[in-house]
Amino acid sequence: MGLQAASQTFLAPYAVQMAPGRGRRLHAEEESLTRSPWQRDRDRVVHSSGFRRLQYKTQVFINHEGDFFRTRLTHSLEVAQVARSMARYLLLDEDLTEAVALAHDLGHTPFGHAGEDALAAQMQPWGGFDHNTQALRQVTLLERRYLAFDGLNLTWETLEGLAKHNGPVRNPSKRLREIDAQWSLDLGTYASAEAQVAALADDIAYHGHDLDDGVKSGLLSLDDLVDVPLVGDALREARRLAADLPEGTPHKRQRIRHEMVRRVIHALTTDVLVCTRKRLAALAPQSVEDIRAAPEPVVAFSPAMADANKEIRKFLFAKLYRHWRVNRMTYKAKRVTSELFTILVESPRLLPDGWREPALAGDDAGLRRTVADYVASMTDRYAMEEHRRLTDLSIAG
Repeated sequence: MGLQAASQTFLAPYAVQMAPGRGRRLHAEEESLTRSPWQRDRDRVVHSSGFRRLQYKTQVFINHEGDFFRTRLTHSLEVAQVARSMARYLLLDEDLTEAVALAHDLGHTPFGHAGEDALAAQMQPWGGFDHNTQALRQVTLLERRYLAFDGLNLTWETLEGLAKHNGPVRNPSKRLREIDAQWSLDLGTYASAEAQVAALADDIAYHGHDLDDGVKSGLLSLDDLVDVPLVGDALREARRLAADLPEGTPHKRQRIRHEMVRRVIHALTTDVLVCTRKRLAALAPQSVEDIRAAPEPVVAFSPAMADANKEIRKFLFAKLYRHWRVNRMTYKAKRVTSELFTILVESPRLLPDGWREPALAGDDAGLRRTVADYVASMTDRYAMEEHRRLTDLSIAG
């Protein structure tokens, strides 16, 4: 038995299978003897320049605000860990699940959603901007690592997961329609169960780490969390268990915080797995096509946990993401992003090599898309440095 076949021996019938798979649609490549197609996709994502840049891109706190807060890179790694664990339990292809999880944020701008909002406003008349479509653009065009093609030449199944991990796309943007015309991603159906797992792992991971970072930053206190559904119960249990710790135990409050977060993640993950097993039993899918054609997602929270999840999100928006200190950074981040875009559109000859040529070669829409790609590729600190280089006469260009 080959290693590829061995890697899929214990998959459920509704998991994505190598045969029949849709594979690498645009550029044929000889398959590996030692890795499945989705192992190769995962490896290509990990070695990509876009993935490395996530190390210095904002999750909630801008990179220079502290070395211990999550970044887009550590967020993606946490999503992949949760997703892979769930995929294993559900007998799905773990490598495909991990590939989607690791690649899902490759289109994020510097400064997180603040930078994305600024670029979306600037690009609104020219096809718009959103990080999900930009992730597809990154892996199909903007990575320049291979002699034979642009992009990473990922499999159809991984691209489908990036396009539809949040569900069918009923009204795709102009940019996504262009990508779909090339790849035929069946935007009106659900994605594979592997991609659906990656999407809910994203929710689970960011709720856990944003609660953790929010308390660690001092913007939230543990007492603020007492009445938050699910979180309050986890906190009370953590405090009860901590009561047995010896007096003088180092970092007791930190240990309580970590215990609380672990319990929140465990509760969310367990609920998804239990609910998903019930949905799978009711649907009785015999192939991944049955998953795609289903009238609703098969990977989901129970109704009660979905409500609790919404309340956690509502709390985080009100108390953390809209905290006045975060608002100040958001304002500055939007301003830097918008000014960078405006300066470079007005004076494209200021773009560096590799970006300047395509910007000058196209029409106005092409110029703006190239500048949006360039700005979106920046890390937080590079965007701040580039803004200073372009606006501060005391700094060499």
